[in-house]
Amino acid sequence: MVKKFLRRTGNKLVKLGKGRPKKQVWRSPKGRDNKMREKRKGYAAVVSIGYGTKKQERGKIKGKNPVHVSNINDLIILKKDDLIIIKNVGKKKRMEIEKIAKEKGILIENKKKSEKIKSENKK
Repeated sequence: MVKKFLRRTGNKLVKLGKGRPKKQVWRSPKGRDNKMREKRKGYAAVVSIGYGTKKQERGKIKGKNPVHVSNINDLIILKKDDLIIIKNVGKKKRMEIEKIAKEKGILIENKKKSEKIKSENKK
């Protein structure tokens, strides 16, 4: 599992990401008396060599190669061990892509959007 490094005191201020995951970005601690910068025991971990992923696993999601798909023609090239990430695609085309991917046995990473769409259509 990848370790998530968070900014020091990011849980205290809204502008630093309290309750806002997209704002929770790593910034290196630079203060003179900062205990986190000194890597003291009991404080959050600081980004350093040794936390990186292995070269074989780098850039993969769940051990599979992610491929960005924006139309049906992009699906022709894909293999079974690939993983689809559907980009800015409308509802109709997204459903077609999912249908073809299911026939080929290819997983889709960001499927949650389309599941919501299907549930709306049933209503």
